[in-house]
Amino acid sequence: MKLILSLAFILLVLNASSKDYKITSPNGQIDVTVSVDTQIQWSATVGNQPIFTKNTMSLDLGTTILGDMPKVVSAKTTSVFDVVQTVVAVKSKTISNNYNQLKLVFKPNYAVSFRVFDNGIAYRFETSIEQEITVKNEEVSLNFSGDYGALFPEEETLYSHYERLYLDQKLSSLAAGKFCSLPTLVKADNNIKIGITEADLFDYPCLFMEVAGKAAFKSKYPHVILKSDQKGDREIQNITEADYIAQTSGTRTFPWRVFMISTEDARLVENQMVYLLSRENKLTETDWIKPGLVAWDWWNENNIYGVDFKAGLDTETYKYYIDFASKNKVPYIILDEGWTKTTTNIKESNPDLDLQELIAYGKTKNVDIILWCLWNALDADINGTLDLYAKWGAKGIKVDFMARSEQYMVNFYERAAKACADRKLLIDFHGAFKPSGMARAYPNIINHEGVKGMENAKWSKDITPEHDVTLCFTRMLAGPMDFTPGAMTNKNEKDYAISFSHPMSQGTRCHQLAMYVCYDAPLQMMCDSPSNYYKEQESTSFISKMPTVWDDTKVLDAKVGDYILTARQKGNDWYLGAMTDWTARSLNVDLSFLGEGTYEIEIMQDGINADKSCNDYKHTVKQVTKADKLKIELAKGGGWAAICKKI
Repeated sequence: MKLILSLAFILLVLNASSKDYKITSPNGQIDVTVSVDTQIQWSATVGNQPIFTKNTMSLDLGTTILGDMPKVVSAKTTSVFDVVQTVVAVKSKTISNNYNQLKLVFKPNYAVSFRVFDNGIAYRFETSIEQEITVKNEEVSLNFSGDYGALFPEEETLYSHYERLYLDQKLSSLAAGKFCSLPTLVKADNNIKIGITEADLFDYPCLFMEVAGKAAFKSKYPHVILKSDQKGDREIQNITEADYIAQTSGTRTFPWRVFMISTEDARLVENQMVYLLSRENKLTETDWIKPGLVAWDWWNENNIYGVDFKAGLDTETYKYYIDFASKNKVPYIILDEGWTKTTTNIKESNPDLDLQELIAYGKTKNVDIILWCLWNALDADINGTLDLYAKWGAKGIKVDFMARSEQYMVNFYERAAKACADRKLLIDFHGAFKPSGMARAYPNIINHEGVKGMENAKWSKDITPEHDVTLCFTRMLAGPMDFTPGAMTNKNEKDYAISFSHPMSQGTRCHQLAMYVCYDAPLQMMCDSPSNYYKEQESTSFISKMPTVWDDTKVLDAKVGDYILTARQKGNDWYLGAMTDWTARSLNVDLSFLGEGTYEIEIMQDGINADKSCNDYKHTVKQVTKADKLKIELAKGGGWAAICKKI
């Protein structure tokens, strides 16, 4: 009896000491409850529908665990209603930044902040410890309120290029221990979608999520690498890891854990929480950052024809690329792998290529050059290499094959971005982890790969129309993605064949054209051969009119994994793109978003025989106003794209 009474007394004390703190989105639809007891837990509802229950968080510093037996010193709520101006307008020139915030300060020297937007929830730890700290682990525990669906980019290793298919499964069907990179998408009841990712990542490893039960995830991180051996020019082996994930400043903010929420699939694609939650621009000058299209050599393996010279990784071939870019007003070409003397000697060009002559020739044609390099070769002498590239007159770099996301690699991204910015060079990260907000601090980060993109068509059948559409609701939630569209050889399922040297795409020509509107990519590739583009000049001319940054973005209609219809504004003009999976569809386009007056609309639509010959399309021009409504027909694997120019 005494034991029972003692336990009852302890429970009463614990219940008396626990406290709930509530915070709601500005529109009142998302409610978050933070419970502080023996640990910190949070739950959330959307329109009174529970989505998370008793998620726990903690930060293990080895000698102490922040969040274990927490003691609240103060609780403060604030509201912010302002507008953020973007430097590189990926989706829009301005972003509404409206949220309610709860900041809980705890003993000793740490805090947790929650921000609740109309379209999501985010939280992070903050510490104010004088000395450097060692982080053993950060617990991000997610307990879903039901057996929801998930688009799960399952990983096999934490040493990843982040190039995964999104497995569409029930949470309960995911085996414990399976883990994924981010973003991942959870499909809850009542059409509630939850995009999970992170923002404001610096001096810290990337977050992965591991299956921890029938409807639960827990955090997983790459640990600090203490020792490794080089394998070839771009891999490591015999890795020895530390028992901690970071050694970092004791006074800092940690990455935001981000949960994008929408009951409308279209609104999910418009979400810009990652940008809003990340560090502000660190560059004093940004006028030199010029987004645009770029002609790419590697996907098409320099397969040019109809010329009187033998194509190769040489000066004459790349002058052909420059001439093509100039004729089509494409501002950049990339010299990918092969331009350097070796992949480890990236300060000299191969003997068949006169780089300085090419750069000078490009400038006479208003075409600038971006140079590819391996990350480890760059890291070995980052300042000397970039000084040389800047002296030559290159406009940027494409750095490749990182395939890691531990603390050192995350810091390499920032070192490289800053070093490039100091020399007014753009940087495009390939073989990369997903964007996590660093491009707001360093807007010269002009794109990220970290996506299973078109290059995979050279060796697999993975890049299907369904995959293409799915990316808009998954990977693209984190930020721009270098998918590398623009294939001019287009095939249906029956006729598609894998070819490394003469690659092709699945789906229609207009499916490819629509990507230039539907995908976020300030540096947007034209992946095919200039010879193929000359042969398909009507499509090429259409692509060359596409901006790569936008004043505004409106997703007019969408369903996760099935289809998307996007409208983008640039000045007085609007650009539209629609893509579908392998299901043919009819969509309605309400043009009421247009301004006053008359517009000339140039349309590229699937041809009547596009289901048999995916290269078939129809090009039309007519006049429309905001009062008009269009009905568009998408073939299986199809697309539709249009340019509305104000008359």
